[in-house]
Amino acid sequence: MSLHPSLQTYADAWTHAVEAISELVSPLVEGEWNQPTPCPGWSVRDIVSHVIGLDCEMLGDPRPIHTLPRDLYHVRTDSQRYMEMQVDVRRHHTAPEMTAELEYTIIRRGRQLRNESREPSATVRGPLGSELTLEVAMRTRAFDVWVHEQDLRMALRKPGDLESPGAYVARDVLLADLPEVVAQRAGAPANSAVVFDVAGPVEFLRTVRVDAAGKGTVDNTPSLGPLATIGMDWETYYRLACGRVSYAAVADRVKVEGDPDLGDAILKNFAVTP
Repeated sequence: MSLHPSLQTYADAWTHAVEAISELVSPLVEGEWNQPTPCPGWSVRDIVSHVIGLDCEMLGDPRPIHTLPRDLYHVRTDSQRYMEMQVDVRRHHTAPEMTAELEYTIIRRGRQLRNESREPSATVRGPLGSELTLEVAMRTRAFDVWVHEQDLRMALRKPGDLESPGAYVARDVLLADLPEVVAQRAGAPANSAVVFDVAGPVEFLRTVRVDAAGKGTVDNTPSLGPLATIGMDWETYYRLACGRVSYAAVADRVKVEGDPDLGDAILKNFAVTP
């Protein structure tokens, strides 16, 4: 038995991104591990700890028994506390300890993926005791690791991999949330359409249509009379959608045609990641 074909895309994307992370951090000296990243409160070390920790959980390792400090200003919710545990427990690890654990985790997780024989619909344990299908869990890991690779590239000023396998997984994950952004968060009127024209390494044109009941759907068919058309490059799109920047910070890289108020409402509510 081997990995189900429908899961191979996610395995390939995870592998490419996590190996890129290893290459990025392996040469870093101790002080560089403390560089701030686009994730509030997290350094380069913290992001690598997060990646290690969640992949260890995918491997079935027990979560660390650890008490979080009370002065972590960026930790406010149960979900954030859950994620912070794997991070804070490694905050005093040295650079060699971090790279060694990362490399060992990549080896173990790669072996697990090569031997994975479960169906995509198999149930696995997710964060906070949730239950996910294996397909959702693997897609989420591929997405998460690629986004954090980009966080590290931003922090270390080493851009790249904007069109890697993980970028296309990220595109599909983010597009799935676009109807909610347009119809529910921004309140686009019934029987309207909004077009998104994204250029760059990952290029796409998508239309979000809001039906008579106010429900949004997304497709790749152009609209002849959209209420608004929003254009930007792929890097700006993913950074906005992942909450890495505010619309105000990148407004000069975004073009809105049509209804400016609707465009403004969409772009101010664009972030869909926790």
